[in-house]
Amino acid sequence: MVLREVIHHSCLTQATIGFLGATKPPVWSEFVAAFEQRLRTLHWVNGSNVVIEYQWAEGNQRRYFEIAQDFANRDVNIIVTSGTSPVLEAKRAAPHIPIVFASAGDPTLRAGKVTGFANGQAHLAEGRLQMLRDGLRELGKVAVMGNANAPNVAAEMASVHAAAKKLGIDMVPLDIKKPQDIASAIESVDDDDVNALYVCTDPLVTTYGIRINTLALGRKLATMHAFRDYVVAGGLMSYGPDFRLMFAGAADLVDQILRGAEPARVVARDEDVKPTRAINLTTARALGVEIDDRVRKVVEEVIE
Repeated sequence: MVLREVIHHSCLTQATIGFLGATKPPVWSEFVAAFEQRLRTLHWVNGSNVVIEYQWAEGNQRRYFEIAQDFANRDVNIIVTSGTSPVLEAKRAAPHIPIVFASAGDPTLRAGKVTGFANGQAHLAEGRLQMLRDGLRELGKVAVMGNANAPNVAAEMASVHAAAKKLGIDMVPLDIKKPQDIASAIESVDDDDVNALYVCTDPLVTTYGIRINTLALGRKLATMHAFRDYVVAGGLMSYGPDFRLMFAGAADLVDQILRGAEPARVVARDEDVKPTRAINLTTARALGVEIDDRVRKVVEEVIE
C-alpha cells in the first residue's frame, strides 16, 4: 500500500472524481468496494465531501475517450481508471485533469498529470508459462489470446513468445478485436496437442472473462490468467498482483492529489503489490486434470 505523505497544501472540501470503468460494474464490484473503502479510511466519503461519478465502457475502446471527454467537459477534479488504453484515451481527452490508474501494463504512462501502478504483465509471462508447465502433468501447445487493438497486449504477446521459446513450449496465437471474436477464436483451436489457453489481460477480456472460461472449459483448455479474479470466475490458474490492493492503492494516490500534491510528485510503489498465484480445483476436476504438488505448495490461494 502507498505510504501517505504529509500534504502542506490546501485540501479540497468538496471534490468530484470521474471514475472511468473500463469494463462492467459487476466485473469490477470488488475493486470499486476496495477503492471506496480505502477512501473512507482516508476521510473521503462518497456523497459527503466527495462525489464519485461512475461511467462504464463495457470493454468498448471507443467509449474510453467519450467518457473521459465528458468528465473533462464537466471539469471533474480527478479521473480514476485502470488499463493502458483507458489511460491513453483519458490523457488525450482530458490533458488538464490529473489521472490516477489503479493498474496498467505500461509504467511510462506515469508522467505529467498521470500516476498509478504498473502491473508488470509483460514481465510475468515466463512465470505464468512455467506455472502451467509445472502444474499440468502433460502440457502440450499453448494457445495465447489477446486483444490486437490493445497496446499493452502487444508487449505481453512479445514476452510470451520469448518465454515460450526459452521454455521450449509451442504456442498458437489467437488475436481478437471485439467480443464477437472470442468464441470463434477459441473454436478455431483444432490442434489436439493444444491443451492450455494463456489469456493476455486488457479490459475487453476482463469484461468477458466468464465467457472465455466457459468456452475454454468446453474445449478442455486449461486457462492461465493474470489475476485471481479470473480464477474465482472459473479459470484454472492465475499469477499476478491483486487488483483489490491496487484499487485501494489508487485511493491513496487520489487522497494525496485531492490534498494538494502535484500528480508528478505522487509516487506509486509497484513493489508494494506483489504477484500471487491462485488455482481453482473445481475447474481442474471439470477439466479432468490433476494439479502437480509443485504448484500446490507455492500457490497463495486455492479455490475449491
